[in-house]
Amino acid sequence: MTRNNVGIASLALAMVIAIVLVLRGARSVAANDQPSAATADVKIDNFVFGPQTVTVPMGTTVTWTNHDDIPHTSVSAEGVFKSKVMDTDDKFSYTFTKAGTYPYFCSIHPRMTGSVIVK
Repeated sequence: MTRNNVGIASLALAMVIAIVLVLRGARSVAANDQPSAATADVKIDNFVFGPQTVTVPMGTTVTWTNHDDIPHTSVSAEGVFKSKVMDTDDKFSYTFTKAGTYPYFCSIHPRMTGSVIVK
């Protein structure tokens, strides 16, 4: 073998080893991936929670986002969760770990109501 052929063979071997290591690493990462947690979004707009009722599985994180120009809150009628006052584009999240129906309202505008049903 000439010196040039040895260099090409060494480079080829190094590339094969690198590819094998990358593929092997990708498989182990995929095998260890945990399923992502469920999420649901409730938009606050024009003095309405939308959707007004959301049904989710246990373990879901629900995020309320205020798209109104005035402040709102999301407060559980049963004291389970309570957001701070949310200005425009502020968010509040709560993770539901128990099955049940969770009615809520805006403490600033009590006619604004909604519910989360957790199954």
